[in-house]
Amino acid sequence: MATKAQPGTGERSGPDTTAPTIQTVQRAALILGSFTVGKPHMSLNEITARLGASKATAHRYTKALRAANLLRYDERTSLYSLGPQVLTLASAARAGLPIVAAAEPYMEDLVRRIDETIVLSVWDGESPTVVRSVDNTAHMVRISVRVGSRLDLTTSAQGRIFLTFLPPEQVPTLPRAVRKSSELTDEIAAIRQHGLSVNSPAVNGVRTIAAPIFEGDKISGTLAVVGTTATVSDDVQSPMAQALLETARALSQRLGTSDSAPNGD
Repeated sequence: MATKAQPGTGERSGPDTTAPTIQTVQRAALILGSFTVGKPHMSLNEITARLGASKATAHRYTKALRAANLLRYDERTSLYSLGPQVLTLASAARAGLPIVAAAEPYMEDLVRRIDETIVLSVWDGESPTVVRSVDNTAHMVRISVRVGSRLDLTTSAQGRIFLTFLPPEQVPTLPRAVRKSSELTDEIAAIRQHGLSVNSPAVNGVRTIAAPIFEGDKISGTLAVVGTTATVSDDVQSPMAQALLETARALSQRLGTSDSAPNGD
């Protein structure tokens, strides 16, 4: 005679509905993760190939992701791209990074000391991305940097800091960039010596000085001073540059930098 399984015995009383749910989440994540800076648009055929499923299945997923504003569809080109909700999620993710909370008091203190905009950036896998900007200076005209801005890898001061201290495998384009620019080669050597990068685009009169932030022996971000060429010196030995370097090192120590971290000494 068959007996009923009693609660708490560990036996299943019905089919497992967890697996299909997990597969749905995994497939949605796979679709969203297929978009990159180098590949911001994809066709349904490409998404189908990434999923390894039927076109009908891929279409069902893209329809659901569009309804959630996680995907956008361009009827003119028949291509998909990431939707606006992804930007909201990205901003929330960046705001939740431990380095942002840890850096806040250091950035506020540095603004009070030098009266220039201070910017915190992290590596997003392809380029530096601004995660915090403090521009409450006393200047009549303030320089503001938008959170979420992606900075150029080879021309921005923050990008050059990452080029200098990231492991080579994370910057596969570095050898080619260095071969093409003797100036970049010299700059990387100078950054290793002084721990600072200075950038002065002539087109807008803005000057940026950036310094690395380390966690352990790995770079985790950059701290930068952003001002005008009239108020920010390009001398890495200037009091402002040294205040930035001092603050970046103090923040690195707060995050647990090892004594062997390459701080430019």
